Order: sequence, then structure tokens, then C-alpha cells
Amino acid sequence: MLVQQGIDLGMTPALLLDNISCTFISKDDRSQRYTAVANTTLSIAPGEFVSVVGPTGCGKSTLLNVGAGLLEPSSGSVKVFGEPLAGINRRAGYMFQAEALMPWRSALQNVIAGLQYRGMDEGEARRLGEDWLARVGLQGFGDRFPHQLSGGMRKRVALAQTLIVDPDIMLMDEPFSALDIQTRQLMENEVLDLWGAKKKAVLFITHDLDEAIAMSDRVVVLSAGPATHPIGEFPVDLPRPRDVAEVRAHPRFVELHSQIWNVLRDEVLKGYQQQKVRA
Repeated sequence: MLVQQGIDLGMTPALLLDNISCTFISKDDRSQRYTAVANTTLSIAPGEFVSVVGPTGCGKSTLLNVGAGLLEPSSGSVKVFGEPLAGINRRAGYMFQAEALMPWRSALQNVIAGLQYRGMDEGEARRLGEDWLARVGLQGFGDRFPHQLSGGMRKRVALAQTLIVDPDIMLMDEPFSALDIQTRQLMENEVLDLWGAKKKAVLFITHDLDEAIAMSDRVVVLSAGPATHPIGEFPVDLPRPRDVAEVRAHPRFVELHSQIWNVLRDEVLKGYQQQKVRA
């Protein structure tokens, strides 16, 4: 039985994308179709933190949307803890890349929105909301509206909003890409601390190879599109707990970065050339 960083990889996956393909109709010519993702299998064990990296436009977010139940694949299947997924994945929390807070609601009201939609008692929801704001370093900011918060603070609200419903799976789509490097590292460490406390399964999408290695148990590399598919998987055997800034100086981090970049480099160049042609 394979065990990695204390994770039993022989157990039923928390999320299994099995032989997934996604084909779409072209926006420019409806008689044409293109395959964004082809024959892709990706498995995340309970408690495992998996990052997916690849060139721009390679289908990373498409796979995340399939796992969330927001997009039905053209072929293949999705299983959540061994059960076929039908409709929205209600065992998953989704943290988007784009700003997703409701501007007419305060920070606290945004955080507890999911609990309210589930019918939780208002007093209990507010108590949990205040607790989660404190956990992400925003105690006393519950009455502020999104426009009154910095970019990093809004991301903390979004993180609390996602985690307060206690999802078994975390789906994260480049959540920190718009932040400055200092705030980004603070948020990365915040996520690792919160993840370490409960060890949820995480599927993390990023363009940043340093971020992927620093945070993950495993890094999956996708090919350039069209017909994206995995071309490499790399276990990250760095010790935990980790500080995302300090771990970059670890000799094993440097070695892993070189190994993964050797696989990723050509795909990034292919993706760049494809973007130039489309432009």
C-alpha cells in the first residue's frame, strides 16, 4: 500500500476525475469543435494537497469546474468518495480566482452566506462567522464592506466563506494570483495552517511553480492545449509544516523545481506560441 507524507494513497479517493474529456463548440464557427481536455485522469486522496500547473489556456480551470459539478464532461466520470457525482459537488468548497464577494453584504454577511442558504440559525451562523473572521486575522472587521477592504483582506474573507461550511474537498482556482508577493505568501501560509488543522483534500490550480511545490504533497503537470492531458506527476517530499518563503531555500525544493520545470518548460513555450497565433 502506497503511503505519502502520512496519506494513505490506497484509500478511496476524495475526488476522482476518471478519463475526462471536454469538447466545446467554437465561438467563431459553430460547425467546429475543439477538445480542451482529453482522456485525463486525476485522483486526490483524502487529506492530500495536490497542485495542478500548466500553460495558460491548457484547461486547468476546466478540470476544476468538472470536479465542482459546474461542468459536465463530454466523456469520462467523476466520483466523490467513491460515489458518482450528479450535479453540484456538495462536498466541495470552491475558492475562485476572480472577486466573488457580494458587494452589498458586509464581511461577516459574506462569510455566513453559505450557512444562511443551508438554513442555519442566524445567531449560530453569526457566532461561527465571527470565529472564522478571527481565524483568518480579520477580527473586528465584520462590519466592513468589500470596497472598504484591501485585496488581501477580501481574499481572507473569501477563504473564511469557503471553509466555514466545512467542505471535505477544497477546490482553489489561482486564488492568490492578483496579490502582491508579501500578501500572497502570508495567505499561502494561512491556507497551509488551516489545511494542516483538518487535512481536507485540496485541488489547487496555479501558474506559479514555486507556489505549487511549496504548498503541495504532489504536483501534476498538464500539457499545452488543445487536448490537454497530464504529462507528469511529482511527489513533494519536503517536510511539514512548511513556511512557503523559507522552504524555497531547501535543497530538495531546488531539485524538485528543476525536475518539474524541465517537463513544464516546453509546454509553456507551446502555449505561448499558440497564444501568439490566436492573437
